[in-house]
Amino acid sequence: MPLADRLADKLEQLRAKAMAGGGAAKAQERHDKGLLTARERLGVLFDPGTFQETGLHVHHHATAFGLAGKDMPADGVIAGNGFVGGRQVSAFSQDFTVAAGTLGKMHAQKLVTAMQYALKMGVPLVACKDSGGARIQEGVDALSGYGQVFYQNVLLSGVVPQIALVLGPCAGGAAYSPALMDFVIMTRHNAHMFITGPEVIKAVTGQAYSMDQVGSAEMHATISGNAHFVAENDAHAVEIAKALLSYLPANNTEDPPHQPWADIPVGADPVLDALVPDDPSEPMDVRQVIARIVDEGSFLEVHAGWARNLIVGLARIGGMVTGIVANQPMEMAGALDINASDKGARFVRFCNVFNIPVVTLVDVPGFLPGIEQERGGIIRHGAKLLFAYGSATVPKVTIILRKAYGGSYLAMCSQEMGADWVLAWPSAEIAVMGAEGAINILYRKELAEAPDRKAKAKELAAQYRDEFASPYLSASQGYITDVIMPAETRGIIALALRKSLAKREIRPPKKHGNIPL
Repeated sequence: MPLADRLADKLEQLRAKAMAGGGAAKAQERHDKGLLTARERLGVLFDPGTFQETGLHVHHHATAFGLAGKDMPADGVIAGNGFVGGRQVSAFSQDFTVAAGTLGKMHAQKLVTAMQYALKMGVPLVACKDSGGARIQEGVDALSGYGQVFYQNVLLSGVVPQIALVLGPCAGGAAYSPALMDFVIMTRHNAHMFITGPEVIKAVTGQAYSMDQVGSAEMHATISGNAHFVAENDAHAVEIAKALLSYLPANNTEDPPHQPWADIPVGADPVLDALVPDDPSEPMDVRQVIARIVDEGSFLEVHAGWARNLIVGLARIGGMVTGIVANQPMEMAGALDINASDKGARFVRFCNVFNIPVVTLVDVPGFLPGIEQERGGIIRHGAKLLFAYGSATVPKVTIILRKAYGGSYLAMCSQEMGADWVLAWPSAEIAVMGAEGAINILYRKELAEAPDRKAKAKELAAQYRDEFASPYLSASQGYITDVIMPAETRGIIALALRKSLAKREIRPPKKHGNIPL
């Protein structure tokens, strides 16, 4: 046999062995559980024929605890790059069929290489997490590996988008890498993410909890806020990642992938006029407003299950990629609390670093009162939202739909916090506090002397709204750009976004601000 043929045969054998991972039996076990293999996950992610693998032949160097000579194909992780929707992405996928996807020195090196490639080429990173954690047999080499990965996560932060797909266990120190990334997608039935599992918690505290209570996707999406999306299965998780990527630039030096319409949608939408309730105390579902403002079907909600009193997400308006932040009066009357402040601040900062304009829809009665909120640090958390908006230099359009009271008016991107356009519906109320609370302070004597206190309070509240909370009062003093009918909202936002493409805002030179964490 000619030398070239012998070399080709050997190469093919080595490739086949490495690509087989833990073998057909283990792959079938994955399929029986409704899981894809590590390679299949990347196959679903990348455009056909575009994936180029790096480090296929990497092998561990460990010799202790029976690892000497032990074969671990690709060292338990597949890494490389390809195209997703025609745009380049770097990715890795941990292989649970090989040593439970545990991380050792060479495994970490492959992850770091994929991350450095993303940084060097200026392309997003997608990480499929499915690992038993640190490879204990490699000791401090495994710990060092995690440290290198975390450091790369920090270097990439704000430079290229980072998306983590948690598709299996993500335990101990491994959980910090997804936490350092921009978005975390978890599968509902197979993913778990935690620092200490149920057994450790019971041993230390004596309290018994299930795995789902400690680290399930549902828990992280609704209670801890660590998960941004919950997927039904692996393929769905990849689908969400692709949807996210379709709104994001490759890196922080580029604009997002706007697809501006030739004709700006400036027509009126009378449905928006009809959405405003006659009674100012009646809640209005802001989701219906969002649906009428954004391009049909384009809204991708982020953190949908957590801090539901504030809605955030990505959308297009007239083809322009836009971040949406909106109070939701259907939950806690739309008041801002600790979690909502964190949620909004994180999202605004993400939009800012990747040049995504922010549209803010305001219907907020204030910060949530209560001893739990005060002791929990609502001052510090609310300040995060103020800091995020104040430091954002992307185009900012604010629409005051109805209530905008006190400090929450400022925290939802008022003109004073850097909004480029502040528009108000005629139903807007802009004041230090709500009419009912204000009259109890301002008209205490009149109310006490009134024969019908309830009727007098209603009369004074209406008078206060007309004289002191009217959007026309704010407009007359230059605090808002204009008063508009709801029907005009979509067209005005679309026009403002198109005009803002060349926005430039210079800030004082500094290393970075000190956000009140």
